[in-house]
Amino acid sequence: MKKNSRLKTILVFVVLLMFDFTIKSQVLTLKEAYKDIFLIGVAMSSDQIVGKNQNDLRIIKNQFNSIVAENSMKNEFIQPTEGKFDFELADRFVKFGEQHEMKIIGHTLIWHSQVAPWFFVDKNGNEVSRMVLIKRMKDYITTVVTRYKGKIKGWDVVNEALTEDGSLRNSTWYKIIGPEFIQLAFEFAHAADPNAELYYNDYNLYKPSKRAGAIELVKSLKQRGCRIDAVGEQGHYSLAWNNFSDLEETIVSFSDIGLKVMITELDISVLPSPNEKMTAEINQSYQYKTEYNLYSKYLPDSVQLKLTCQYERLFEILNKHRRSIGRVTFWGLNDAQTWRNNWPIAGRTDYPLLFDRKNKQKPALVAIINQAKTDRE
Repeated sequence: MKKNSRLKTILVFVVLLMFDFTIKSQVLTLKEAYKDIFLIGVAMSSDQIVGKNQNDLRIIKNQFNSIVAENSMKNEFIQPTEGKFDFELADRFVKFGEQHEMKIIGHTLIWHSQVAPWFFVDKNGNEVSRMVLIKRMKDYITTVVTRYKGKIKGWDVVNEALTEDGSLRNSTWYKIIGPEFIQLAFEFAHAADPNAELYYNDYNLYKPSKRAGAIELVKSLKQRGCRIDAVGEQGHYSLAWNNFSDLEETIVSFSDIGLKVMITELDISVLPSPNEKMTAEINQSYQYKTEYNLYSKYLPDSVQLKLTCQYERLFEILNKHRRSIGRVTFWGLNDAQTWRNNWPIAGRTDYPLLFDRKNKQKPALVAIINQAKTDRE
């Protein structure tokens, strides 16, 4: 981090503390600061989509110009039983985005997790054949993408298909269909809406082995004539995470093969990890222990400052490579909403986002805005 930038961050932090994070004279919002740089997005919970907290919606409208549904557009919610689709929440989500002229992202069409139980089995509970699963996948993608044709800017077509060593995950999709399931998913999505952008989304793509696997995968898709516009790097980071140079290399590597990079699920945990080799695998779970829940009452100022500096350093890199970045999406609006409170240990109190549990802005938000202003100078 640049010395002057670090000093400015500390100064801003001190001023915000003096005014209890309620400075009203802030001129720019996030979306205004990053106008013409890249889109600034946020994941909306089901409660937010139905309007349970109007203050949440006010902040979302004011600060962000792109939205993604945290869960409401995943398979288990949209097609819980065979032959029956439930678009109520997804329709409300898309309508909200249209009303406020936001770029809407569809998340996610094909994933090994959060798939309705019926999808892979027949009426007797036996695994379906390859052709049956391909037909189910095609019908599902075609129905969903066609419904929102012209309304959704881009789709996370396939999510988390790679293991940490860069090989294909042995998911049920892979076991029944084979590696072709990825290509077929992209082809079905493109046929349903030829104008929609299509993305591959995964975590830990900053790691060299997984990055190499992703590069090989997207090159293969492009060689087969598939449309793929960008790769999403899920930004589930922490205060201990220090792989900024690896992230830069990932951005450059995908840019060199003609793809944009999205930081798709950004949050920065302030809590210690129960495992040094943690990934963002949703099925990982550990027993609750108080030593992994250090700030159950409040977040100390010293840790708040570390969070602020971590966000600033990250955005320093993203601004540096702005021509290669299409969007940065935060995985939740505030600390009360974040999935990090219950993953990988249920019942913790984490503080990974830009707004606290009462929707007060954190110093990190101001630091990110100032980073954009600094880089414009």
